[in-house]
Amino acid sequence: MNNIILIGYMGCGKSSLGRRLSDAGKAEFFDTDAWIEGLAGCCVSEIFARRGEAVFRQMETECLVHLKHQKEGKVIAVGGGLPLRKQNRRLLKALGKVIYLKASPETVWERIKNDTKRPLLQTPDPQHTIRQMMGDREEAYLAAADRVILVDDKSMEEVTGELLKLLEEMV
Repeated sequence: MNNIILIGYMGCGKSSLGRRLSDAGKAEFFDTDAWIEGLAGCCVSEIFARRGEAVFRQMETECLVHLKHQKEGKVIAVGGGLPLRKQNRRLLKALGKVIYLKASPETVWERIKNDTKRPLLQTPDPQHTIRQMMGDREEAYLAAADRVILVDDKSMEEVTGELLKLLEEMV
């Protein structure tokens, strides 16, 4: 079995859906941010603060290289910025089927507005930042994705069902 990779902007449900999908398919769940935090010994926001975004982005690439040498059959949730590097998009495609979970800026804001651990949103106008970043990242997400699932106004159960159906079609 190949890996299933979930990409998309922060707050679109990658980790939550990845865990559900893993439970449903008895596949191992792998979160790139959690792996990086374990390697660094601190959380993502601390990596950004202490070492900078460039170091974190390199760690994301190293994580994908690590995954190339692992057993397949994983559900992998990646950080929102991971697909921005062309090298990472190539690695994602080599690792498995890439599903872009697409949410509107309004949905993202509703889901993460109380989360203070998002380093890229510590700005005077986080809603504007979300809209800007999502627009800037859209091309990279689409280039990386094999398929897109819209998640706005859907329950986690609905998105899980839609994803399972899509995966059956992709086999």
